[in-house]
Amino acid sequence: MKPKKEHVLLLWVLVCFGVTGAIEPISTTIAVGMAAALTGFLASYQNIFNYFHECCRPEWIGFNKTGLKTDLENKLFGQHLASRIILKAVSGFMSNENPKKPLVLSLHGWTGTGKNFVSQLIAENVYKEGMHSKFVHVFTSTLHFPHPSLLSSYKSQLQQWIKGNVSNCERSMFIFDEMDKMHPGLIDSIKPYLDYYEKLDGVSYRKSIFIFLSNAGGESIVETALDFWREGRAREEIDLKDLETSVSLSVFNNEKSGFFHTSLIDKNLVDFFVPFLPLEYSHVVQCAMAEMKARASEGEGPPDLDVANQVAKDLIYFPKQERVFSVKGCKTIESKLDYYT
Repeated sequence: MKPKKEHVLLLWVLVCFGVTGAIEPISTTIAVGMAAALTGFLASYQNIFNYFHECCRPEWIGFNKTGLKTDLENKLFGQHLASRIILKAVSGFMSNENPKKPLVLSLHGWTGTGKNFVSQLIAENVYKEGMHSKFVHVFTSTLHFPHPSLLSSYKSQLQQWIKGNVSNCERSMFIFDEMDKMHPGLIDSIKPYLDYYEKLDGVSYRKSIFIFLSNAGGESIVETALDFWREGRAREEIDLKDLETSVSLSVFNNEKSGFFHTSLIDKNLVDFFVPFLPLEYSHVVQCAMAEMKARASEGEGPPDLDVANQVAKDLIYFPKQERVFSVKGCKTIESKLDYYT
């Protein structure tokens, strides 16, 4: 049976009370012995405290490679490239006890293709508390940095936020959503933290993870996917070399992107540009079935393939005549299921 926090505190009170009454008449030798016992008790108490309260220790932070591999295979649909890159990148980084720089991933693709979802899967397989961990920090451009006139203030705040959190735990994760809506130049303020420095002002950032999410570059990804489809080639034949250069250039030269002419790209500090392909009809059906399966585990009815197909058919696809790719990917599946079930 797990000890309750109240029981631990009660034991602490009883021990303190007993020691207070016993110290005066006993010898110094016994007093020293009891002090040692108390030291051992305090150490045990600290361990129990860490058991109940998340802290920057292996009990709370530890990479589950098998878990991430299984999640990517069973929960992420139509993204063979992203799955392969993410698994290799995160596995290699987390297994390295002395990385030379933080892991920096830039996830690109149209809405609903799985970028946010993959960030969640990484967090769930690194942190015991997943996205609820106090060591996982999410920044959304339109929420946290809405006013161009405050750019200088945002830069200073962002630097302090990151420095403070990494000082608290070197295994911190930072997720920047809506990079395509971020003010150009803002992200360059954290460039030193992503570089090959052993320490900056006494703080090492080498074991942290930075993930950038963006729709920018989605057009070039879609064009490549369409070219493969028109040529009758399977999407699984698309390789990273077919996309990485075009995506990075597209993002770097996009004036509306937070990566516009950023030194992060210019200095090769982004480890991987991860392309997320547009989703086809079959992938949307898989998304709907997965959502129904999740609901079934919470007491709702079993997954229904007919319903999944109905939901998928009612989405908008492009090109208009061929209806190959879903415009919004799987983004609206949850609300659509509420209508059909």
